[in-house]
Order: sequence, then C-alpha cells, then structure tokens
Amino acid sequence: MYTLLSGFYKYLVQKDEYCVLILGLDNAGKSTYLEAAKTKFTKGYKGLNPSKITTTVGLNIGQIDIKGVRLSFWDLGGQEELQSLWDKYYAESHAVIYVVDSADRERIPESKNAFDKMISSNFLEGVPLLVLANKQDIPDCMGVRDVKPIFNRSAHLIGRRDCMVMPVSALTGDGINEGINWLVDCIKRNNNLRPPRNQEDM
Repeated sequence: MYTLLSGFYKYLVQKDEYCVLILGLDNAGKSTYLEAAKTKFTKGYKGLNPSKITTTVGLNIGQIDIKGVRLSFWDLGGQEELQSLWDKYYAESHAVIYVVDSADRERIPESKNAFDKMISSNFLEGVPLLVLANKQDIPDCMGVRDVKPIFNRSAHLIGRRDCMVMPVSALTGDGINEGINWLVDCIKRNNNLRPPRNQEDM
C-alpha cells in the first residue's frame, strides 16, 4: 500500500524534466548566463560573482523549475577543441541556447561556423533554438538587428523549428526572463517530438 501511495505522490509532484544545451564559443558568457538564470528563477539562490566565473572546461550543470516543468541546463565548453564533444549531448537535449558574444565582432564568423556545424546535426532536427546576442551592456556591441541577419543566412539549416534571436545581458540579467519563458513554451509544444526525460521510458 505504501509503495502505491508513494508512487502516486511522486506522480503528482514530479515535474517533467527537459534538458537544454547552452552552447557558443568560449568567452561568449555561457556560464555567466547560467548563473543569471539560476539566480532569477531559484528562490534564495545567490549566484557566483561574475568575476569568479572561469572558462568552462567540460560541463557545468544547473536546474530551474518554471511553469510546472524542470529545465536541466548543460553548459558546455566552447573552445575549439571542446566543440567536438557537443554532439555527444544532442540526442538527449530538448532545446539549445546558443550564446553569441555581440561585443566581439572579430569572432562572429567563427561563432557562425560553430553554429552551422551544430544545427546541421540530425540529432537536433526540430529542436527549439534560442540565439542570444549577449553582452548588450557593453557600449558599441552588435544589436539584434545586426546579429539576426548573420544567423538567418542559415535558415536552410534551421528548417522548420522554433527559432528566436534575442538581446540579453548575462551580467545584468536583462532579457533572461523573456528568453527562458519563450523556450519553455516551445519545449512544451515540441512534446510529441521530444517527450520529457521522465516520460521517455514510459
């Protein structure tokens, strides 16, 4: 009887869990973005001081609960030698957040190349995609109207999936809420293609 009640209780309180990849070149602000998201959506969480956040070598993991679901973030290192590991995570992911350093114009072509290689993977077919023009707090950065046309050139690779380019400052937190809320709605709509982790084996 206890097992039955315990199972029923877990069913009632268990949140659907979705995995979101945070990708982009090194120094784009991926880890700072993850900390900002956790700070915004986790009551009582005090994020790391941005000056203490170092370059990711491997993987950072974080979770937030929002709109009745749980998002598990996998923030992957963006150095060129680590990008070859990204595709190990594609099949399990439900969405991708691609972070662009909009203050580093010289590396935009490099970022675009990494983006194209990523979305060309069959394992990401149909997966919602949020492109963030980060570091909007820096004067003379590229705005969305500059970044969007560059990444829109890959429309043939993006295909028929939910895709949005948004401005954000991981440092100040501006734009975090809007992006996460948009992504959650897309992930829920995409349930038939990619069910939540806790339902995949049902």
